[in-house]
Amino acid sequence: MRVPISWLAEYVDLPADASIDAIHAALVKVGLEEEGSHGFELTGPIVVGQVLEFVEEPQKNGKVIRWCQVRVAPEGETAADGGPAVHGIVCGAGNFFEGDKVVVTLPGAVLPGDFHIAPRKTYGHVSDGMIASARELGLGEDHDGILRLATLGLDPEVGTDAIALLGLDDAAVEVNVTPDRGYAFSIRGIAREYSHSTGAAFRDPVDRVITATGTGFPVAIHDEAPIRGRVGATVFVTRVVREVDPTRPSPAWLVSRLKLAGIRSISLVVDITNYVMLEFGQPLHGYDLDALTGGITVRRANEGETLETLDGQTRKLDPEDLVIADGSGAIGLAGVMGGAATEIGDGTTNVLIEAANFDPVSIARTARRHKLPSEASRRFERGVDPKVAEAAAARAVELLESLAGGRADGLGSLHHEHAEPGAVTVPFGYVSGLVGVDFTDDEISGSLAEIGATVEETAAGLVVVPPSWRPDLTDKASLAEEVARIVGYDRIPSILPVAPPGRGLSVSQVTRRRVADVLAAGGLTEVLAYPFIGSAMNAAFGSADASEVPAIRVANPLDSEAALLRTSLIPGLIEIARRNLSRGLTDLALFELGLVFSPEAGRSYGQADLPLGARLPSAEELGELHGGIPPQPRHVGVLVLGNAVDKQPGQPAVPAGVADVLDVVALLESALAVELRIAQGRHQSMHPGRTAELFIETAEGERAVGFAGELLPALAAELDLPRVVAVAELDLDALIAAAGTTIDVAPISGFPAATQDLSLVVAADVPAGDVQRAVTDGAGELLESIRLVDDYRGGGLPEASKSLTFALRFRAPDRTLTAAEASDAKLAGAARAGELHDAAIRE
Repeated sequence: MRVPISWLAEYVDLPADASIDAIHAALVKVGLEEEGSHGFELTGPIVVGQVLEFVEEPQKNGKVIRWCQVRVAPEGETAADGGPAVHGIVCGAGNFFEGDKVVVTLPGAVLPGDFHIAPRKTYGHVSDGMIASARELGLGEDHDGILRLATLGLDPEVGTDAIALLGLDDAAVEVNVTPDRGYAFSIRGIAREYSHSTGAAFRDPVDRVITATGTGFPVAIHDEAPIRGRVGATVFVTRVVREVDPTRPSPAWLVSRLKLAGIRSISLVVDITNYVMLEFGQPLHGYDLDALTGGITVRRANEGETLETLDGQTRKLDPEDLVIADGSGAIGLAGVMGGAATEIGDGTTNVLIEAANFDPVSIARTARRHKLPSEASRRFERGVDPKVAEAAAARAVELLESLAGGRADGLGSLHHEHAEPGAVTVPFGYVSGLVGVDFTDDEISGSLAEIGATVEETAAGLVVVPPSWRPDLTDKASLAEEVARIVGYDRIPSILPVAPPGRGLSVSQVTRRRVADVLAAGGLTEVLAYPFIGSAMNAAFGSADASEVPAIRVANPLDSEAALLRTSLIPGLIEIARRNLSRGLTDLALFELGLVFSPEAGRSYGQADLPLGARLPSAEELGELHGGIPPQPRHVGVLVLGNAVDKQPGQPAVPAGVADVLDVVALLESALAVELRIAQGRHQSMHPGRTAELFIETAEGERAVGFAGELLPALAAELDLPRVVAVAELDLDALIAAAGTTIDVAPISGFPAATQDLSLVVAADVPAGDVQRAVTDGAGELLESIRLVDDYRGGGLPEASKSLTFALRFRAPDRTLTAAEASDAKLAGAARAGELHDAAIRE
């Protein structure tokens, strides 16, 4: 909201030396955030001049210039720039006449855009200044030639300061108005807020208007399809003004104030309605009375109905749109934009002024549906004072009489069915308890009375009726906030809360942080993907066996191609990898800790109703709300691609693959103190020979908690990824539930280790991990480390078999092992593998 300072000063006392910064500071104090300041950005000398004579001189380029003699000071006096009273000026415009009074920018003046005026030689003359247009002065965007002061109804003395005459010495402060404070979209509202902040006397412009109710003009409200049970129009006031001259110019003070407020001057009648809207916060609309067919009806649009709006566009109306109609059909979108059929033009003589109060939700939907934001809809969406419509209409009539030569007529109407604000009880002690400040009773009641509320003290507390312009004050909490705002936020102490003993992060939170820290320390980068995916990716990664996976569909998705809530973290990691690859980052190791959504098949979610008001929900309501949310387990996802080790002198590049994501799985095991069983697995989107399924032991038995492997090469190519992309995804909640409470750290032994290799021949279909576990189990406590170093399949072995070679390291905590002890432990491991998997030592 832009507020011209001279306009603000009409309704609240400003100090004589009030600066823009001081006004901003006062408004910030009551919660109106500073946005900026605006002015005309020009300096004098700029004066009123009179064209004495001119000579038209055609030029070789086809242009005709005028060599003008312009009086810029009374006869016998020196001009404001120190020069003679008559200046010679070259002008290219042709819309002025001898004797016209114009605005002359003398040498030394600076116009908007840092345009400096100085004598200069042009077209064979020395032009000693410039005759200005409205656009050059910053008064408007239209360039219709020289600004003739007679068109503004002005006839000042020659030499008069034109800056003060045209209101160009004014400035405006701009503040950000939050959606709940629609009353501040007016000079009236800002003046009231400045009064709250400084204690300066406030003069309500409504009190200066003599209201008169018109009668006899037929108006009907027929809203048969109200939105959320709220009728589209609760107030509708009309007034008629006759014998209006719409061709009269808007006065300079009106044009300059509108310009500073961010609205361009259009025509006198339109300027007046805009001026009153800014002054009172009540949008108005003017109709050519003679173009109306019968009376006015406020209704919803008919199916298939169209309307040509003032911007020249023919719009197809929606049955939910609230329209203004007469006997010919729709003539305007209520609260948004008028129609072309009843537009006021140069031939209009009789004007019907409309001031109404429309439902904010209805106006907001219509403005967004037709992509027609306007100053009027902006105010209606936030709530307009229902009691100001009569005064605003009367103010418009008053200006039409004084500026447009109109005559007020008794014809009009008044429809008022707006409900009065409800009373709110504020218990004694409630405000101080909520805000944390010991307010006195006088401060509380005085603050509420200051904002316009009526306050009555009862045994239960203060009974407060909010003012009509504050629809946001609906409960005791919002009233308590007003007390804090008016008394001053500086009264609220800055006290850090003390954490209660025995509280802090839960075990699950601590564990999740430890997992993220371990993975980051292991060289992976944590990312955060959007939780929305498409149906194709949901089908590809939602299940391992290509069975149908239920998913939650977003009611109003940002992207129609990603309308499902994710059931896996892998699609999000893939999308992040693709984006980074497109930017030249080819070696990636990513992980994400996030929620996935696992709805039950055939069950509907989100059907529970939210509790109304500020009360806490009951246990039963909480149960219903929780029941309306699908299960959301937390997973950890990993993606690795590119090179695990870069190429360097003496070392070829080592590409990343399934072994790298299995190393990440090992990091998770160490971070959580759990043991996972890795087995050969299958997944519809994973390489069939390079995919592992991960299991964990629980009290109920073994449970699958995830998978790791490489994407199908064909799928990777389809997704514009390298041929080898390794991924893993695990159920982090399940891992945390099975995690140990402590992590055992073995002491470092001072005794040497004994190393031996063990090669076992087993059937080709026996997983190496199963054989490794069997050897570990049989070798006993002396085995410190076991690692698979070779998987041989070829000559010298029985058919359909393979040779697995393990590197073993043995160590005792209290002595140096002998070779015999190490060999016995190795052979015990081999024997155990023989029992379980028919393994034989390779000779």
